[in-house]
Amino acid sequence: MPRSHIAIIGAPLDLGQDRRGVDMGPSALRVASLNARIAALGYEVEDWGNIHVEQKEALPEGHPHAKYLAQIAAASDLLATRVDQALAQSRMPLVLGGDHSVAIGTVTGVARHYRARGQSIGLIWLDAHADMNTPESSPSGNIHGMPLACIIGNGPPELADLGGFRPKVAPRNTVIVGLRDVDAAEKPQVRDSGVRAFTMRDIDERGLRAVMEEAIRAASEGTAGIHLSLDMDFCDPADAPGVGTPVRGGATYREAHLAMEMICDSRRVISMEVVEVNPVIDEKNRTADFAVELIMSGLGKRIL
Repeated sequence: MPRSHIAIIGAPLDLGQDRRGVDMGPSALRVASLNARIAALGYEVEDWGNIHVEQKEALPEGHPHAKYLAQIAAASDLLATRVDQALAQSRMPLVLGGDHSVAIGTVTGVARHYRARGQSIGLIWLDAHADMNTPESSPSGNIHGMPLACIIGNGPPELADLGGFRPKVAPRNTVIVGLRDVDAAEKPQVRDSGVRAFTMRDIDERGLRAVMEEAIRAASEGTAGIHLSLDMDFCDPADAPGVGTPVRGGATYREAHLAMEMICDSRRVISMEVVEVNPVIDEKNRTADFAVELIMSGLGKRIL
């Protein structure tokens, strides 16, 4: 990896979706010995704690088509600042979610850091969902279904313009892998966005190796490096039951590890986040433990 120091940043945000529990995701990952296991790989690890996030019960829901928008924007701004600070100190930010809304803050911070140096970044989005709804298309109004739209320049201005610029990542350098659950009104937005989307059928037909090679190539072309956003529902719920929105037919245990190993081998990763671990519906913290295993593969752990 390009940086030997890692800054762990917790983002216990659960305002982007209805199912409670993902705010405990950062704690579940730490309980699974995340810090010690990364340090065992030879990295210098600093845990920067959690950003402050408002408590859902104390807040009005706000607009039904973009729930808790102001609070998510505030948390995203805090997270972006922390991520930017980590990069400025030559530390690789590793963000622990929270629901996938946290990606808006993470990617804003990474993109802002490199934008100040005249560079752009690429993005690999490992996820069962496209997360490219807007308030106009979303059937639920939950912002965890909108972060990728905001990142590529669509969505509510409070989020799409966070940091004072849009898009955070050019669609041509943005890749979704593992897609298998897309809302009806969201499908044309994905098809017309310019984002490269690999569905589970692509993985079935072509194999994960070929898909990941193309994904890494697209996210790397003309960029300073790749931000990796891992939603644990990328994996099949047989291996990762404790996620916010499980969908059958996901990446197998070994496919998930291969994806992370190949991303690490590219030596292009500049930041990483893991989201949607929900210990409330997990089985003895095994989804968090699996997530830590995948982080380890993404940071260089090998069988031999």
